[in-house]
Amino acid sequence: MNFFEYQEQARRQSRWLVFLFVLAVVIIIIVIDIAILVAFGFMNTEEQQALFNAGTFKENLPMLAGGAVVTAAVIAIASLFKTASLRSGGGKVARDLGGVLVEADARDPLRRRLYNVVEEIALASGIAVPEIYVLEQESGINAFAAGFTPADAAVAVTRGALEKLDRSELQGVIAHEFSHIFNGDMRLNIRLMGALFGILMLSLIGRRVLHGSYYVGRSKNNNGGAIVLIAVVVMLVGYIGLFFGRWIKSAVSRQREYLADASAVQFTRDPDGIAGALKKIAVYSDASYLNVETEEVSHMLFGNGEKVSMFSTHPPLNQRIQRIDKTFQPEDLVQLARNIQRKSEAQAERAAREQKSSAAGAGGMFNWDNLVEQIGHPDFSRILMAATLAAS
Repeated sequence: MNFFEYQEQARRQSRWLVFLFVLAVVIIIIVIDIAILVAFGFMNTEEQQALFNAGTFKENLPMLAGGAVVTAAVIAIASLFKTASLRSGGGKVARDLGGVLVEADARDPLRRRLYNVVEEIALASGIAVPEIYVLEQESGINAFAAGFTPADAAVAVTRGALEKLDRSELQGVIAHEFSHIFNGDMRLNIRLMGALFGILMLSLIGRRVLHGSYYVGRSKNNNGGAIVLIAVVVMLVGYIGLFFGRWIKSAVSRQREYLADASAVQFTRDPDGIAGALKKIAVYSDASYLNVETEEVSHMLFGNGEKVSMFSTHPPLNQRIQRIDKTFQPEDLVQLARNIQRKSEAQAERAAREQKSSAAGAGGMFNWDNLVEQIGHPDFSRILMAATLAAS
């Protein structure tokens, strides 16, 4: 299977999972309608047979329709509220997570390299260059794209990714994030999160009504018991729906990760780049974890931002690598770890030699580093010397 076929497979499975998500919401509405019938006595033992009579359904249709409309309205309003709160621009999301904006004239070589890579991938994908941020306090290897549309998108990369990835690996990571922008993954996930919040709101309302029923007590016409039953069902159905909704949302996110990996290869024409980045995450312990709260941005990240669970938004690393590099075996990571260790030791030795050489040179007539730093900042002794020379 080539990368274009992987892309189509991921899109097809994503559509199927989104359909399941919508179906779950419909089932929740139906179950709550049934609870209303039970609660108000339309399914007592004498009338159970009559319940399935068309006439009985017709008589109860206004109540069923009302229950469905109210349930759907609660989910929709809560979903719209949550979606609106999540639609802040990608730049705001990055800044909230500690991101620092990268300017076009950045002097830091790593930041400058990042800016150039983003420009290259933007050209390859046909998307305008988004705002670029660096999470300076994050030492893990990770990145994310945020925003509701390409117009307000932003790309953020951790300091660890800048320091530990070479240029081709960084290209693969950025191309992966551009795929999320290109394929509308951010918008899809925000809408799914909004729907989950709507389902959660049902549970909260049910729990609130149940709590209030203890103080109100039963009414004379016994409707109090019916309301309690409906509240219990709404609360339980909401929590159960939330569980399965989160599971489906996570499954959707995992498929979009496969799609983004395949698209990254398409944009860069270099499978080794993104495969190398994934391998380094696999080698470093907790390499992609972030120190900030990642629940609402977990689906945007390049790698898992927290520990793996059944609600993980990313597939296992080995599976992602094997889809890109058919020759990969998990045992290969051992050799990669040794290579990284040797390279790290060599860099440490080189830095030690340079420091020793610099210290040895400090005893000479001039220490050029100190001389440059003192330009424009003379101490008192040098001012006195200059005054003496001027007076002579």
